Amino acid sequence: MKVLVTGVAGFIGFHLTKKLLEEGYTIVGVDNINDYYDVELKYARLKKLGIDKDTAKDFYQETTSSANKKLKFIRLNLEDKEELTKLFTSEKFDVVCNLAAQAGVRYSIENPDIYVQSNIVGFLNILECCRHHEIKHLVYASSSSVYGTNKKVPFSEKDSVDTPVSLYAATKKSNELMAHTYSHLYNIPTTGLRFFTVYGPWGRPDMAPILFADAISNDRPIKVFNNGDMERDFTYIDDIVEGVKRVIEKPIENRTLYKIYNIGNNDSVKLLDFIREMETSLGKKATKNMMPMQMGDVRKTWANVEGLITDYNYKPKIKIKEGVHHFVRWYQEYYS
Repeated sequence: MKVLVTGVAGFIGFHLTKKLLEEGYTIVGVDNINDYYDVELKYARLKKLGIDKDTAKDFYQETTSSANKKLKFIRLNLEDKEELTKLFTSEKFDVVCNLAAQAGVRYSIENPDIYVQSNIVGFLNILECCRHHEIKHLVYASSSSVYGTNKKVPFSEKDSVDTPVSLYAATKKSNELMAHTYSHLYNIPTTGLRFFTVYGPWGRPDMAPILFADAISNDRPIKVFNNGDMERDFTYIDDIVEGVKRVIEKPIENRTLYKIYNIGNNDSVKLLDFIREMETSLGKKATKNMMPMQMGDVRKTWANVEGLITDYNYKPKIKIKEGVHHFVRWYQEYYS
């Protein structure tokens, strides 16, 4: 099976590609390697996949991995419909896994334009290419942020998602609506995965785990929003990747063409408990700077993942203590 993975230099895209290659899949990875966060981390992820920075930095240049001949990489923007169409025409993918997006809730408040271009225009181009190139299945990243001000927990796919509180969340809901339309009009199988707070080795440096680890390690205070009254469905990257892989590899049978699933740890963890585990793994106490709730943020997330359990036998396994330990060990090695 040949799979297109967009956002291959990103956190989840890197780990998913690594896993799929181990399972024998043929992968074409694309990424625009934008500078939303440190591009050197993105190039370091690619290097682990056998893609050298010198060959990856130029747009539209196809590179074959030195570590696995079943992986090719191309740097491009999803907004570039002409180049994306050329790629679909030449590669003839079976499945598309769209993980590329402009991420970040708070950043979307400061830079709304880039979210519309990347997350909506780019996703439309993916849908159009899937429509015209007989793609068997489109799997794409949505987000728990679509639940917005929803007060009922755990969050269910049946809950209303009509109250997003950030533009990022609004673009992700837009993706779900667009995918539904293309499934309905053109019989394209689409599966949206609402990711909950993903953490682990090679994570994004703008996310809480690295921000916390860096501050604690360097004796700086950490910012704890809503005065610590925050809970998240922290999900270790290996559990996320296993769930995505199961969705990719199982044929669409006995289900509707359009489907949405929560993918998380099926639990909610207090932020202060997460910080305590990090203190234990780092062997240092954190100095906490209690802050008010940030605009566009929500107090609690918790995924009901019964849909994935029923349809794909998805079973998250990594508990916070183990996951944080693995993350801290990687952090100390990489940033040493």
